[in-house]
Amino acid sequence: MSAISERPLAAAPARHPTSIGQLPGPKESFVLGHLLQLKVPRLHLQLEAWARTYGDIYKLRVARQQIVVISRTEDIAAVLRARPDTWSRPRNFAAIARESDAFGLFAAEGAEWRRQRRMVMTGFDPEHLRSYMPTLTRVTKRLRKRWIAAAHAKSIMDLQGELMLYSVDAASGISYGIDINTLENAQSELHDNLKHMFPMVFHRMNLPFAYWRWLRLPSDIAHDRRIAVLHRIIGDIVAKARERLHRHPERRDHPTDLLEAMLAARDADGSALSESDITGNVFTMLTASEDTTANTLAWAIYLLHEHPAAWQRLVEEARSVLGDEPVAQSLDQIHRLRYAEACASEAMRLRPVAPLLILDAVHDTAIRDVHIPQGTRLYLLMRPGAVEASALESPRDFEPERWLVDNAGALHSPKRVSMPFGAGPRLCPGRYLAMLEIKLVLSMLARDFELLDVSTPDGTPPDEVLEFTMHPVGLHLRLGTQAGVPAD
Repeated sequence: MSAISERPLAAAPARHPTSIGQLPGPKESFVLGHLLQLKVPRLHLQLEAWARTYGDIYKLRVARQQIVVISRTEDIAAVLRARPDTWSRPRNFAAIARESDAFGLFAAEGAEWRRQRRMVMTGFDPEHLRSYMPTLTRVTKRLRKRWIAAAHAKSIMDLQGELMLYSVDAASGISYGIDINTLENAQSELHDNLKHMFPMVFHRMNLPFAYWRWLRLPSDIAHDRRIAVLHRIIGDIVAKARERLHRHPERRDHPTDLLEAMLAARDADGSALSESDITGNVFTMLTASEDTTANTLAWAIYLLHEHPAAWQRLVEEARSVLGDEPVAQSLDQIHRLRYAEACASEAMRLRPVAPLLILDAVHDTAIRDVHIPQGTRLYLLMRPGAVEASALESPRDFEPERWLVDNAGALHSPKRVSMPFGAGPRLCPGRYLAMLEIKLVLSMLARDFELLDVSTPDGTPPDEVLEFTMHPVGLHLRLGTQAGVPAD
């Protein structure tokens, strides 16, 4: 099912509402509001469809919770700039994260966010990214070897499954300095349990009440067991990282992974960060980096297969930049992969892994002239051009070239309307690392492989499922190798 409708936009209402009660919205029931109408796995598509009917700001209600939905780029940018003082993550999100002892920078707000931010940001500075290159190059070479074998065997692969194996290997190596090697071993206790974390958090976050605090369903019991396993694994990983820093004190100035960087930053400033802070951020880094990298790559590869001219241009760039190397070896090479970055940016514009952001009003505020009381929930539809007239030319088309034009300050610049990593003070700290991994894989793929087929079994466009992040369903990958690429 296509996520972007070609229907004309609804005409703007003649009057200018000044309160939530005056906003348009779908018909609701007296007690539950829109609760029974909301379908969480397709929530972003449902909200986009309603926006095409009710306009770029409309209202919903789930039991007693008032919700305002916005899709206009200017409104979204203003909200994100006003974080964290005016808008916070949903109040229940922090509580749910704490229940699993997975409370990190992503869930933190206010003073807690400021307290943790420096520790986490240290691991993402340019110098540390350079030190991560050997790990990323090693893991990308393993993926290449695996795909060469699949190409020669004429295998049909589960695209997202393949990319999740890659991303968990890359994330664990960069985050913890451990090599779990799921690409060759195809089994990881860490990944098998971690992949359920964010879907369960998202499911609970969208329920009207926290039933699991009084009634434990089988899914809740299974979640508790997974959390226990994850804490055992992560506790061991943190202990080993501390031991490495003790045996190699020079790593405090030149850490080899994100965990070492966080521990060194914590010890250096004498902060009051707890072991739970460390553990929560380890959870966040692994889960967020897995989903962002794998899902963006899956959408990008699908869109490149659908647009052969863009694929051919990527092939030419990869061969020119990489030369005799099958995988990029340095940040200098990565920076020269401008078209690969454009392809990734265009894929994230059309198929953002976070098409829906959910925030709560910290205090009374306003969006345009509409008064927003404290505690109101806000849904931000993050796919530009899906539900509103866009300043971009051909906003529904896959055109990576639009990202190569030097027009960052222009109203029609894609950099002004597309915000896949958010905006404002809480811009995603891992955005450069995610782009580095994506460019590594796209350039490796384009240099040595042919995209013979990227499709669903029945040939229909892949459906979009939202489980905290949005991913394609049922995409299969069949590769061929370019001439001269030997079977490994």
